[in-house]
Amino acid sequence: MLNYMTFGDEKSPPVMIVHGLYGSGRNWGVIAKRLSDQFFVITVDLRNHGDSPWLDTHNYHVMADDLVEVINSLNIKPNIIGHSMGGKAAMVLALKRPNLVRNLIIADIAPVKYEHDQSQFIEAMQKVDLSKVEKRSDATLALSKFVEDKSLQNFFTQSLDIKAKRWKLNLKVLRSEMSEILSFPKIESEFSGHSLFLKGEKSDYIKPEHRKLIKSLFTKARFATFKEAGHWLHAEKPREFESAARLFFS
Repeated sequence: MLNYMTFGDEKSPPVMIVHGLYGSGRNWGVIAKRLSDQFFVITVDLRNHGDSPWLDTHNYHVMADDLVEVINSLNIKPNIIGHSMGGKAAMVLALKRPNLVRNLIIADIAPVKYEHDQSQFIEAMQKVDLSKVEKRSDATLALSKFVEDKSLQNFFTQSLDIKAKRWKLNLKVLRSEMSEILSFPKIESEFSGHSLFLKGEKSDYIKPEHRKLIKSLFTKARFATFKEAGHWLHAEKPREFESAARLFFS
């Protein structure tokens, strides 16, 4: 089963947070802790990420099945927040098993196939000589030769096990399954719960032309844009993100 952490009182309304590619539940710790005064928050590590099992397949059907397993083990019907790849997994879950999902916040992703390949970041991580890494700043410095964006350098090094000198990411499988990660499966279904699609103003992941498709699958979809935010809108605007989640799930 997936590794997960819980925050707050399990009698409170449940909220499950599903991270994006190269992330982990840890990335959402601050938002999870803050929401836990009102909700029972579960942050998962998706397969091939964090402390969850490494498996040879990485498509949205199996990722959704992994989430079903956690939901059933906790005996909950959660609200779900999904970012990027985690947003796609959450959408597939809601479309295939709508009875298990209360409401949905999808952060900066649409149910479409994308062309922007993320494999260059796998290459960057693989180029870091982990035998020379004694502290996180060593890895950040090594990554800076291949990844210009400082916030991305810090994001990637959160998935580094310094003591074991290994990435907590199954880079080999993520690379081989990249076409699956960029795609979105065709599912003849719809989700009639409430859903909120949040977009970063500086990001092009959710485009105006995606809205018709989104509304056909998520019949009560609403849309909002975070000013001056990019794809990692929850990291760039954590307070605004938290407020949006509180308001929408209340």
